[in-house]
Amino acid sequence: MSAAPLHRTNIDAAVWMACDSFRGVVDPSIYKDYVLTMLFLKHVTDAWQEHFDRYREQYGEAATELIEELLKTERFVLPPSASFYTLYKARFEPGNGERIDRALHALEDANLSKLRDVFQDISFNANKLGDEPQKNELLRHLLEDFARPELDLGPSRVGSIDVIGSAYEFLIKHFASTSGKKAGEFYTPPEVSSLLAQIVDPQEGDEICDPACGSGSLLVQCAGLIRNRTGSRRYALFGQEAIGGTWALAKMNLFLHGEDNHRIEWGDTIRNPKLLASDATLRQFDVVVANPPFSLEKWGYDSVKSDKHRRFLRGTPPRTKGDYAFVLHMIETLRPGVGRMAVVVPHGVLFRGAAEGSIRRKLIEENLLDAVIGLPEKLFYGTGIPAAILVFRKDKRHDDILFIDASREFETGKSYNVLRDEDRRRVLEAYRMRKPQPRFAYLATLAEVARNEFNLNIPRYIEPAAQEGSVGMAELRIERERLMHEWAETEEAMVMHLEALGVDVAATGSIEPPAAA
Repeated sequence: MSAAPLHRTNIDAAVWMACDSFRGVVDPSIYKDYVLTMLFLKHVTDAWQEHFDRYREQYGEAATELIEELLKTERFVLPPSASFYTLYKARFEPGNGERIDRALHALEDANLSKLRDVFQDISFNANKLGDEPQKNELLRHLLEDFARPELDLGPSRVGSIDVIGSAYEFLIKHFASTSGKKAGEFYTPPEVSSLLAQIVDPQEGDEICDPACGSGSLLVQCAGLIRNRTGSRRYALFGQEAIGGTWALAKMNLFLHGEDNHRIEWGDTIRNPKLLASDATLRQFDVVVANPPFSLEKWGYDSVKSDKHRRFLRGTPPRTKGDYAFVLHMIETLRPGVGRMAVVVPHGVLFRGAAEGSIRRKLIEENLLDAVIGLPEKLFYGTGIPAAILVFRKDKRHDDILFIDASREFETGKSYNVLRDEDRRRVLEAYRMRKPQPRFAYLATLAEVARNEFNLNIPRYIEPAAQEGSVGMAELRIERERLMHEWAETEEAMVMHLEALGVDVAATGSIEPPAAA
């Protein structure tokens, strides 16, 4: 007799309680890999076991060979040694870490087309869990946590594989909230992912790519939009992620959401793009979305001259700021005539000069930029700065750029702000209507943007809402960043002039900007 149906909130609470074994002993940025991997193994095991029991009831215990053949058609083949329950039975014996690692490798070997290399950066036998006695006890508790009846994750009990995927996303969110800056490596808040996905409006049959996919939440959101509208899974998901452990999270996350039609590559997108149509040609997509790392310092500047994919013909981004490296890469992967793209960037991308100003000008003159959407501050884990969404389209038919100031559309949380449903709806309605709204939306012609020297700083186009007694901190931060960059550019120009006059700048010293308040 099957267990009672399990609701999403019950799964979320039970899985979060499973983290108790590690709290106070291991840092969340480390133990998240173990808890999330165990969730994946438990669901695969419970799904396998439920189907095995059903076949045995249907065909009888004697039909061993038939049942084995039928089980080969499952989404995942589960060798006996890889079963969660095999590990659970041996939990009091020494060597839990080594046993779990062997089980994961056996699961990978039995499902190479789906799980090749997924577990190679995740070792339950690692010293980071403490010495052998402590490690063995921690892992025993973890196995016992997942063996509780409320974490029976068989399909008949959870009802939908998306429930498991949602629990996975729930855990990633909570790990991100406790991991500080490290969270930026793998997590985009679901409210932001949802807004990006709705802006690019993925359709049935689309090929969708995130070149800095983290844990895959943006791809999951895009796929969910198509399924919810059409009931179809006729689309394909693509991604690339530089960090091995995060790449593994993305693979497991997509599988737990039932997204088998995906290709997620492990590697540095700028230095070594792996989603290729041929050796020298980037693959192109209908939809491209990303929340790449903000102003990445070591992004691959020295490899630009040898870039065979011709991504930097519009200019080379600064050595210590990789924002436009990702933007230019994404532009080149848009399918001609239909491609649309949304990317999260820090506000400096809108107004910084020099090389970035030149790149920005060319993108605007080519009429690729469709919209600039200012977001509230403190939305992203690990940084309090406000960000913006840039929307580019290869199917653009109008000669203007829409500016939206959504910097005040949020709900204040304990540590971070949250985009509410009504906030996202307002942004989407403004984007789709494409009409001016006082202090919220403005439609600028390309000529007007050119008169502003291709500066996209939102306050140049939208008057900030009135403040009661003080200027908003978000505006102050943006303005301070703009002034600091102007100072740096002025100093650079002055140094060049002095050197041209034969002045030894190194001996005389350089001008320093005023200290931050």
